[in-house]
Amino acid sequence: MPIIHDEEFGKITIRRSARATQVRLRVGPDGSLRASLPMYAPTFLIKRLIKASRDELRDLLAQSAPTVLYNSGMRIGKSHMLEVREAAVLSIKRVGQRIIVSLPPTTDLNSSSAVKQLREVIQAALRIEAKSYLPKRLAYIAHKYGYSYTQVRFSHASGRWGSCSSQGTISLNIALMKLPFELIDYVLIHELAHTKHLNHSEEFWYTVSLADPRYKEHRRALKLESPTI
Repeated sequence: MPIIHDEEFGKITIRRSARATQVRLRVGPDGSLRASLPMYAPTFLIKRLIKASRDELRDLLAQSAPTVLYNSGMRIGKSHMLEVREAAVLSIKRVGQRIIVSLPPTTDLNSSSAVKQLREVIQAALRIEAKSYLPKRLAYIAHKYGYSYTQVRFSHASGRWGSCSSQGTISLNIALMKLPFELIDYVLIHELAHTKHLNHSEEFWYTVSLADPRYKEHRRALKLESPTI
């Protein structure tokens, strides 16, 4: 999808839709702004809306920001650790399984400028973890319970933990790596069950229960989590 860049808000992803009747802005799961507009509307309308709505967009971004507070030594995903070092200039990078934040004394780790950069690096780390763990776990569960699927895709483009297409393609959110392992399994089982039932009928939930007898408990727990990184 096309992307424009704003000096304050960074990248803004553009999506054209035949159903859109006006320009709209929302916050995506990755914390960036997303714009939707009619098929043939000019893109300058997005820039005009941003210019006229900066205060509202700042409030929207603040409300959508994760409530987590970052600190040195914090675990990220399943195998990464956050490490904060004092430095003259703010920089954040992933080195092996460490996410190293070089932080000036005058900058707070949870300030908007630091968090914006940190989230990008965390997303990259979770994508690496997801690609390493999830395909193997999905294949194991599918083999154990007799499911089949065509391929696996990864994204962080939607607010859903996962999805399954009618062609048997399973899409998984990289934010799954934030969850406890039992909830990851629940999502994988849920999407595998959709390869047999593309609905949420009684037959679907019965299929889920065969692989996850505690699915109701896991379903409730998942509703308390957010795929926002």
